Amino acid sequence: MLTKWFVPRPPSLTPHKTFLLIARFLWETNRNPIAKILGLDYNMINEINEDSSVLTILDKITKDDDPESEIKMKIALLLKQLDLHLLNRSLKNISLEIRLNPGTVKNDIELLKRFSGKGEQTALESIEYTSDYEFSNGCRAPPWRQIQGEICYVLVKPHDAETLCITCSKEGVFLNGGKTDDEGEINYERKGEIYKDLVTLLREKSAIFSENMSQQEVRFNEEQQKEKDQPNEAPEEEAATLHKASTAFRRSALEKKQVSLGRSQMTKRLEPSLNWKTTVDARENKSSLRDTQEEKHGGRLEKSRPSTSPGRAQLIRKSAEKIEEIISESSSESEEDEEPPDHLQESNADLPSEYWQIQKLVKYLKGGNQTATAIALCSMKDFNLAQETCQLAIRDVGGLEVLINLLETDEVKCQIGSLKILKEISHNPQIRRHIVDLGGLPAMLNILDSPHKSLKCLAAETIANVAKFKRAWRAVRRHGGITKLVALLDWRQHSTEAARRSLYEARDGEVARCGALALWSCSKSYANKEAIRRAGGIPLLARLLKTSQESTLIPVVGTLQECASQENYRAAIKAEGIIENLVKNLSSGNEHLQECCAMAICQCAEDEETRDLVRLRGGLKPLASLLSNTDNKQRLAAVTGAIWKCSISKENVTKLREYKAIEALVGLLTDQPEEVLVNAVGALGECCREPEGRVTVRKRGGVQPLVDLLVSTNRALLVNVTKAVGACAVEPESMMIIDHLDGVRLLWSLLKNPHPDVKASAAWALCPCIQNAKDAGEMVRSFVGGLELVVNLLKSDNKEVLASVCAAITNIAKDQENLAVLTDHGVVPLLSKLANTTDDKLRRHLAEAISRCCTWGRNRVAFGKHRAVAPLVQYLKSNDTSVHRATAQALYQLSEDADNCITMHENGAVKGSSALSGVKSPCLCFSSFPLTHGLREQSDETGRGERGDTKIRRRRDRKSL
Repeated sequence: MLTKWFVPRPPSLTPHKTFLLIARFLWETNRNPIAKILGLDYNMINEINEDSSVLTILDKITKDDDPESEIKMKIALLLKQLDLHLLNRSLKNISLEIRLNPGTVKNDIELLKRFSGKGEQTALESIEYTSDYEFSNGCRAPPWRQIQGEICYVLVKPHDAETLCITCSKEGVFLNGGKTDDEGEINYERKGEIYKDLVTLLREKSAIFSENMSQQEVRFNEEQQKEKDQPNEAPEEEAATLHKASTAFRRSALEKKQVSLGRSQMTKRLEPSLNWKTTVDARENKSSLRDTQEEKHGGRLEKSRPSTSPGRAQLIRKSAEKIEEIISESSSESEEDEEPPDHLQESNADLPSEYWQIQKLVKYLKGGNQTATAIALCSMKDFNLAQETCQLAIRDVGGLEVLINLLETDEVKCQIGSLKILKEISHNPQIRRHIVDLGGLPAMLNILDSPHKSLKCLAAETIANVAKFKRAWRAVRRHGGITKLVALLDWRQHSTEAARRSLYEARDGEVARCGALALWSCSKSYANKEAIRRAGGIPLLARLLKTSQESTLIPVVGTLQECASQENYRAAIKAEGIIENLVKNLSSGNEHLQECCAMAICQCAEDEETRDLVRLRGGLKPLASLLSNTDNKQRLAAVTGAIWKCSISKENVTKLREYKAIEALVGLLTDQPEEVLVNAVGALGECCREPEGRVTVRKRGGVQPLVDLLVSTNRALLVNVTKAVGACAVEPESMMIIDHLDGVRLLWSLLKNPHPDVKASAAWALCPCIQNAKDAGEMVRSFVGGLELVVNLLKSDNKEVLASVCAAITNIAKDQENLAVLTDHGVVPLLSKLANTTDDKLRRHLAEAISRCCTWGRNRVAFGKHRAVAPLVQYLKSNDTSVHRATAQALYQLSEDADNCITMHENGAVKGSSALSGVKSPCLCFSSFPLTHGLREQSDETGRGERGDTKIRRRRDRKSL
């Protein structure tokens, strides 16, 4: 037996593998070990049921009373328990094993590529395969490594770590030895633990990757799910056919089911009807892919990168368009893109009687004659259609299709009845999306050509309710709706029409109001704004602003406010003299109209000429007076926004100070929503540029609430509050308060913020804080890791961040100890790396920082070695005098090194500095004089040294002769 079971161990096998091989051999030789150990009576494999075999053994023990049988039974039960224990352990170990496949790994890598690139918002700098060749099984690893379960190898460059060489295998993902320096081959040996996927490994190795991916985790998971579902999707044409067939089947089944429910005397409870939602979701899944391509900056779509696979290209295009839509949508949306959940359809909710009565009326609409249809419409209008139950009752039984079909008839009564119902129920987001799906907007747009003004009004109002999302905006524009709606604004055209007066006619002003209301809804799309302008809408809107009807003024001003976000619109608004009418309506008694006018002024005040017009037309006084009423938060946000934009001009700040607006703004720094805080703080930041404004803010106790807002998480608020705190820090008394409240430390902590604009604003604010703080050098050194953080910000790609950090370094380096620490952290090579910039703002502050850093040790020589001198000489060709002044100071400091002087001479520094000495600016002449003088001195010394060397050589020659 032993000779039979003995298996010699090959020399290449480890003891562990040898043991597994022996165990496998023993098990294959002895298929039923229990029967061999205990006898054939205990053969459980051949039994149909293991429980029956146990009963058989128990019966035998009872009859024979054999103690040996009892022992065998106990052994059998113990072996069975051992078997179950081993099985459970094996299942547990197997479940913990990670099994990846080439498709999963490829999908993850392709997804990570979309989240990679330059910039601080991306998750990675780059990710790429080490091999471009892909085998038929999807692997990229060599065949001899595929035997080991390895799939591919990727090179990943995080933002905060060196390049990682990663092995993706069926067991998981791990770091390998990387590429060798000599031959570029991969060291396949594992260098760390195994992770379940690439994302988990990169989260562990890169903090920036983990932070950025946590912000985009939802979108990444959606894309990952799309990748998984992509192979199972049918072609678009086949899917469309299936959707249509399933929709018709569900609709007929739904009608039959609900008629039977009505006959059962309404005794049953409402079941969760998913028929309509399934139909709409099926259409939404197909149409949402088109929706994401709609509202982009400039109305253009960016082409996706080409790929070898059509399916892959389609998926990448969809993902890229989705990301672009999120980033580039400039105008605000009044409705969310996603459908809200249907809260009414709960399985235990009782149906009201109106639900069934409306469904009966819809039945008459479907099969009745003209008279029955009119009566049914009138009866349906008597219900409370604002109630969600009634709206969904019409939807569930297919009433929307009937109502939309009635719009295409020639009977005015039926059209009016249908539009009145659609106008009421289209306030529901689900209903209006379904109306667009059924093609309701083209039918309504056709009615705008009708001679009946009441029909036009109802159609325009319904369009205003429906056009709340991108697909609806596109449908209106593509069917020529913008031109038709703009035509409704022309009162003179309507007044000259020879239409007969009847019960269905409406006033011309009402038609214009409804047209403006529809344009207001559509103007949230950039492409629609352009269409309104091309259709001649601005002069007509300007004419309507002269009316006294507030109901007409509100949608007109709302449309202008939406369109004023575009520069060409702002120019047209100034040309049409609209600002005067906006200022006039600020004194209206209608709060909604005041809000719309303030918002329009806020949008238009981006231009300096418009800000002056608001002041000259007396618009600042009513704006300042509206700050006292804080009950209407939306109006307050609009008013503070208008004041913020107007306060960019210094003349307006003087007027606002006369109207006590600064005191009112300080009172709004607490217990207000973020929209108000952002605008109020922004206005105070502009007002604090003047000494009188800073004194007013300090005396009114505004410094402390400003410092308290530095811990906010709102991005726009942080940008504005840092600017305001920095403006206040210019005054020494306010700086003492900021220092006492630990405001400088809070500003410094904002340098870690992920948003570049917050970093830049915080760095700018630190400059006056360091200038005016007592013992600023010691204060800066007290921030642990603060100087290293500042130096690392010089690696940013954002020019505003770089300019602000250079300005901060200029102030920090005034203290020699801090300058020594900055030098140790490598500030010289990082500043030298930025010297080739062409941005004048960055040039100025960079030159000032270099000039200040030259005063420590051998930094002058280091700047020369890092090739920063020659690019600095080119700054003298700039048109900005502040750049000239800073450059002259920097070159003067660098000229104390002889090698730097040679570099300056070679690049024409003497000629450039001499030209600067002849300009009219006294400060610039004063700055350039030391540079010119220093260069000439170095030149003279160099020349004298060369002449002396020549004399020495001549003397040596004479002696040798």
